[in-house]
Amino acid sequence: MGIVFTIATFAILGFIGWVIYRAVKGKSIKAHVISYAVACVTGIFTLAYFLSMDIPQLIKIVVCIFLGIALIVLAAYLQRRKQPSQS
Repeated sequence: MGIVFTIATFAILGFIGWVIYRAVKGKSIKAHVISYAVACVTGIFTLAYFLSMDIPQLIKIVVCIFLGIALIVLAAYLQRRKQPSQS
């Protein structure tokens, strides 16, 4: 299980390094890229958390998939609700 946390840690460090590199080069960073990267890292940590529990692995994977779907739908709903109406 330690390998998943190691991969997640390297992913976070790589993402931070990439953001610093883009900032030094003066290139813009879009908000959706940051959201996507945070979602990927969070998914890795969620998978590591569920795989460390004492339940069958198939149930863990299914729970991770449905939890991810629910969070994506919730985020899309909240983002759509907060956008100003176009006239």
